[in-house]
Amino acid sequence: MTANLTKQTHFEAIIIGGGACGLMCAVQAGFLGKRTLVLEKNDRVGAKILISGGGRCNYTNLHTTHKQFISNNEHFSRSALAQWTVDDTISFFETYGIEGKEKTLGQLFPATNKAKDIVEMLTGLCNDLDQQIQCNTEVTAVRQTSEGFEVDTLYHNRQETLFATKVVIASGGLPIQKLGASDFGLRVARGFGMKVTATSPALVPLTITGKDQPWYEQLSGNSIFCRVWNDRASFEENILFTHWGLSGPAILQISSYWKPGELIYIDMLPGQDIAELITTEREQNGKKTLLNYLAGLFTKKFADALSGHLPVNKNLASLSKTDLENISNLIHEFKVKPAGTKGYDKAEVMTGGVDTDELSSKTLEAKKIPGLFFGGECVDVTGWLGGYNFQWAWASGFVIAQSI
Repeated sequence: MTANLTKQTHFEAIIIGGGACGLMCAVQAGFLGKRTLVLEKNDRVGAKILISGGGRCNYTNLHTTHKQFISNNEHFSRSALAQWTVDDTISFFETYGIEGKEKTLGQLFPATNKAKDIVEMLTGLCNDLDQQIQCNTEVTAVRQTSEGFEVDTLYHNRQETLFATKVVIASGGLPIQKLGASDFGLRVARGFGMKVTATSPALVPLTITGKDQPWYEQLSGNSIFCRVWNDRASFEENILFTHWGLSGPAILQISSYWKPGELIYIDMLPGQDIAELITTEREQNGKKTLLNYLAGLFTKKFADALSGHLPVNKNLASLSKTDLENISNLIHEFKVKPAGTKGYDKAEVMTGGVDTDELSSKTLEAKKIPGLFFGGECVDVTGWLGGYNFQWAWASGFVIAQSI
């Protein structure tokens, strides 16, 4: 059976994916008097919104520019982010009842700390604006016709083909499978002959295996404020030791810039000089052991763990110049060679996706397939941790809505 939705109910577009980008696109289209149909595979929309930020949803970042995004084309996100700014996001959410509260590093959360408030606001607007949402619907194929697109769906085990003049792919990326994540958007792009850049888990914990793994395991639960870097990026935030490796904000951030086989470096006292600190301390407390001094700077557990690397039982007055150099190298340039990542199921986003060369940066319409749009995570635009990916989702949903 073929349902010609355009003729029957005047949908301007079918939006595949009821996440941040898809819902924003439907709302913004509604403001323009356009009607859309949102198709969602899960039994409810906004699954990833609901779990983000521990259920609080860090929905934007005050410091957003194109520089916080990873892409083969570092300038691609400029247009969308200029058309829908952080101020636009703040104003939009405030207008419809979501007051923002800044936490750290420009991260904005709902004052209620409830992600469900954001989903309820967006779905409420869709309802008010007569935008239709259909959940439990799997899209199995998208085909171009002379008049637009046919969209094959499976709804409660019933196959149906829908028609629309325009289609928006806002189906997300590969993380997190239990929330319905898939490579659908990438498959659609490839099916239309579009290029897709290599994907990998991003904003994801890093694993340590082999002989080094027990050392990290003994520190499981310890959190330290650090600078973590490689030759492509640097971040100052907490790291968290786990029984399988490293996590925490700084590790998630650098993971987006890490490739298998590479080292990352950790400065455990950013902005300070451990050698100078020890030199000053031993003038007053030369008999204090290095172990006790390090336990005061960090934790006793962490200081104990360094016993295999440093002369922790020496008192400060006995430390040689070489000792100080070794201590400085370990504390300020701790080398880590991760074995891998925890994969897509633990990743917050992915790098890579639909090649930006295939899309108009102004409208996110496919250059070779008029009427087909890609937004959100399935595009090769990946933000840092801290609300940047949501800002991209809102912005891409907005700009697509202007053209459908």
